[in-house]
Amino acid sequence: MAGDTKSKKTDKVHLAVLGVAIGEDRYLVPMAEVSEVIAIPKLVHVPLTQPWFAGLANVRGHLYGVTDLSIYLCNKPMPHNMKSRILLVSLNSKIYGGFIVSQMLGIRNLSEFELNKTPQKKIIPGVIGHYCDQEGRLWQKLSLIGLLGDEQIFRVACE
Repeated sequence: MAGDTKSKKTDKVHLAVLGVAIGEDRYLVPMAEVSEVIAIPKLVHVPLTQPWFAGLANVRGHLYGVTDLSIYLCNKPMPHNMKSRILLVSLNSKIYGGFIVSQMLGIRNLSEFELNKTPQKKIIPGVIGHYCDQEGRLWQKLSLIGLLGDEQIFRVACE
């Protein structure tokens, strides 16, 4: 019986997603992939890098390469403001990535959304699904771990 309760709790944890806005679009990020959410600190600019590479952030002694997702995913630079945040991800304590989002939209449960099976015309790196909320708004499920697996994210130098 205890095993059943534990698996139900685990299922609910896996359904927890963080709603974020990136530019004009809404995304759902699995909570299990986010190490921490922070306000945008002073970033160290790195010359001769891609426009989407915002710079480096030192967070408690770890250097995070920070990607501006509005430029990387949408190719639309958005000004950062008091609502902007960085989602931190660390893989195996070897790769540290930070992702700037325009605004936090709260923690949600994926079961609140309906899977939208309409294929997306443009393939967006890291997007692993499309959903609609009860108000009919489109949300894209975004895997930050998937983004870190995209070769392009590590090609920060201008060519």
